[in-house]
This record gives sequence, C-alpha cells and structure tokens, in this order.
Amino acid sequence: MTLIARSLGLAAAAATALTLATAPVRADFINVLTGGTSGVYYPLGVALAKIYGEKIPGARTQVQSTKASVENLNLLQQGKGELALSLGDSVKLAWEGNEEAGFKAPLSKLRGIAAVYPNYIQIVASKDSGITSLDGLKGKSLSVGAPKSGTELNARAIFGAAGMGYGDLGKTEYLPFAESVELIKNRQLDATLQSAGLGVASIKDLATSVPINVVAVPESVVTALGAPYIAATIPAGTYEGQSEDVPTVAVVNFLVTHDGVSEETAYQMTKLLFENLPELVAAHSAARAISLDNALNGMPIPLHPGAERFYKEKGMM
Repeated sequence: MTLIARSLGLAAAAATALTLATAPVRADFINVLTGGTSGVYYPLGVALAKIYGEKIPGARTQVQSTKASVENLNLLQQGKGELALSLGDSVKLAWEGNEEAGFKAPLSKLRGIAAVYPNYIQIVASKDSGITSLDGLKGKSLSVGAPKSGTELNARAIFGAAGMGYGDLGKTEYLPFAESVELIKNRQLDATLQSAGLGVASIKDLATSVPINVVAVPESVVTALGAPYIAATIPAGTYEGQSEDVPTVAVVNFLVTHDGVSEETAYQMTKLLFENLPELVAAHSAARAISLDNALNGMPIPLHPGAERFYKEKGMM
C-alpha cells in the first residue's frame, strides 16, 4: 500500500469514528395513553410525559387523550402506545380476552409496570332528581361512561351485584365525564357514574354549579362484587355540598406497557415514577395514594423485565 493510500484510509477511518462519536443517541418515543381531559388519567399522564421527557436521555414523549382503560389496552397491544393507565378489572379481562368487555382476543403483549392509585366509583345525582340511593336510580336517567370503557365495565358490575340492570333505568347515556356533567347542569340528565380518583375535575365542576347528592354503594354490593373491587369511602368535603362520608367501591389502577418496549426504557419509566411522586401529586391529588409498598399489589399480568429489574433492586422480589 502506498503512503498516500494509507493516509487516505486512516483519514476515512478517523472520519467514520468521528461520525459515530457525534451521532445522536437513539431517541425512545414514549406515547402515554390516558383518558378524557377532565378525568385523572390525563393530568397524571401529562406529568409522567414531562418527567420522562426531561429525565430519560434522548426520549421524546407525547400524551394521547383516549376513551381510557379498554381503548388504552387495545392500543398497547397494537404497539400504538408505550405506557397506559388502566383499571385493574379491565387489565384482567384484557389478558383473558373477554370479548364482551371489548377484547376480541387475549392481549398477550401487555406487561405490568406498577399498581398506582384506586379509582373510586362515584355516583352523583342532581339534588333536584331526588336520587339518594342505588335503588333510587330506577326510572331515572344515568350516564355510565363511554361504551365499553373501564367506567362502563364498572357500572355493569355494580348493577349486576345490586340485582339491577340498565333496563331498570329510565334512560342510559354512554357519555364521557365532562359531557355527562353538562347534561346534568342543563337538567337533561339525572345522574352520572364516574370511575376516577377522588376530587375528579368533572364532579368538582358539577358540585360548584348545582346542588348534588353523592350516592352510596352499600357494603352488600361490595361483598357481592369481590376482587379486584374493594370497599372505600368518599370523605366528607371531597365535593362542595357533600357534608358526610359516603361509602362506595374502588378498584386499583395500573400503569401498563407492552413487550416491545425495551428493558431499559421500562426500567427508567418505573424508577422515575417513584422518584418523582411530588410532581405527580402536584398534577392531581389522587397520586397521593401511589406508593412503592403497594406497587405489586394485585398485578393481573406479568411484569415487564425492566420493571422487574427495578423491583429486584429494591428487594421486593
């Protein structure tokens, strides 16, 4: 090899090395699937996307408003999102492939990140409707959430456990939270059933606009429901005009991903979730219930290997 050829070869090698050294780190795209903008999923999703965008090197994040649990899980299975919030009963039914719940086949690609906070089933009626109990909903109009949403699955379960059905209602509406509230304000709807964290914006808005009754779900219904449902209480003062504690039922929410997300990304998503809880609480008070101690409670699907690595480091597995 001539001296000139050798020099050219060395220069080319040096240029290649420089290109590799200065090439940008591969960017991970994290689309966070949430729910309606007036619910709890959306502000928490926005907070998580901000945390991940700032603290995962090279990550690009996006927040997508959806119809919540059922849609989120189907989108994850299709690879159209990297992280989603979903109700525990929806996750369980998705893994099993329950067609009636909106899952045409088992969603085998789903993987768990963490249990987060409980959704409280909150049944709220205008005071003018005269509804003060579950039985009082008979013959009245009720919105049960978007069709086959996590909220609507909760509504079906509660009515079944109470020995009731949609046929007992005067009218059943399948509407998102904000639209349900607007109809109640306009006296076109008697009540709304919303599965969300305490202090959800939609019910706060309703309670400051018209007098309301928060309807109790009796313990007998909770017992009939069984797992993953648990007894819960909506504390007095959660909403304007609510002067007493109201017993109800709750179901835990989960953060879920899929098996196509890299181990490192899932590890970082899990780790940063628990390292930045104050930011999540600032986004919505429901996040106060998120705790590392409860992160694996009732997980209905296999953990993602990245999440598993984090919990092993914490001595939880």
